[in-house]
Amino acid sequence: MKKFANILFSVALAMQALASAQTPAPAVRHSKNTKPQAGEAPRKKFVLDVVQTAVALPQPDPQDRLRVLNSAANVISPIDHKMAQRFAKEGIRIEAELVNSGQTPAVSMLATGIVDCPAAAQFAESISPTAVVQAEQSLIGAISECPKEALVPAQRKLETALNQGIVAPRGLLALMERVGAKSAWSQSAFEKMFSSLPADAAASASEAPNYAAMYERMAPELNPDIAKSTGLKLLIWLGKLPDSGERTVAINITTDSFKHTVGQKAYEEALASDVMARQAANLAGGQGQISHPEEESVSVLEAMNNTGTDQTEALRKMPATLRAKTAAADGYATGSEGNTKMADRYFDIAYAALEEVWSNRADNAVNAPAVLEEVNEAAAQVNPVTALQRAQKLPDPSAQAISMLAVARVVAGQQ
Repeated sequence: MKKFANILFSVALAMQALASAQTPAPAVRHSKNTKPQAGEAPRKKFVLDVVQTAVALPQPDPQDRLRVLNSAANVISPIDHKMAQRFAKEGIRIEAELVNSGQTPAVSMLATGIVDCPAAAQFAESISPTAVVQAEQSLIGAISECPKEALVPAQRKLETALNQGIVAPRGLLALMERVGAKSAWSQSAFEKMFSSLPADAAASASEAPNYAAMYERMAPELNPDIAKSTGLKLLIWLGKLPDSGERTVAINITTDSFKHTVGQKAYEEALASDVMARQAANLAGGQGQISHPEEESVSVLEAMNNTGTDQTEALRKMPATLRAKTAAADGYATGSEGNTKMADRYFDIAYAALEEVWSNRADNAVNAPAVLEEVNEAAAQVNPVTALQRAQKLPDPSAQAISMLAVARVVAGQQ
């Protein structure tokens, strides 16, 4: 606790210096070699201190640890790239451990562009082919950021998995983009991918638009025979799905791409060869819509319009997640108008709700880390030192770290 008190004192001094540096001064003519603005040094010191303290906090859950390292690396990279790479090194190790234990990482360090390329190649080498679905986002990051080093090992793992009937479609598409869509390897891999569509079609219904989009992207590049065979296989698979907006969207995309690629006559001939494909194609033209998880949205504009009235009673009636986000928006709105006393009341409510959101995160589908970030970023816009104090008072060290980094991100982005 003494360490955290010291760091809080340090960042408070840094922010006081920053506030002083931003005080308007008489205009002075400078040469082209003008030194950095006076406020830049305390701002950087604040960010460095907060990031280092957040990373030093324990996170027993490896997913939380990865979130913290990922956020810390992104925040600190423009200020201290070597420090960011140290965080990335630990993060990529945790990412590989999660993947090989059968878990999908909550975030990918490999997608940040901070990981050095030899480490990205080593990651691709280290994962099991049976884990490519869990590693998909990580592999996309490795292929995109480090094609020279990571392309070959990633290709080897994805191809081995594909030959075993394990499909990581986005990873394969990223690989095809790099290798070349017209290459023999890409043509063969695409055909294999559509021969290995998920056996439990109903359980994969939400992925239908993604497979259709992949077909739409690749079909013009394919050999006509492969375009025809994969189009038929996709339509047959789509026909097995329960009726839904996703299926309708996927069928519309697939039939349009199929016809455009092979021509109307070849399209009709292909459908005539398979009754199930024809039945699915006959559903084209319907109105489809992709469903999205419902989110409790909050309007900052509405909060700005309500600054003249006390919203505390309405906030108490809201569920925890909505209460945290709405109170933070109200706190930001009133704080921006200079009513710090009322802003503090709203942020008291927001942070109390955060504790509830975080403690119950295992029992609901709420993205608790995202709620933490949203509330702390709003508070930091009003007063970063006070926001940091609130973040450090949260009862869970993982919640503290995620919140502190959100505050640091706001300060790092200030000019």
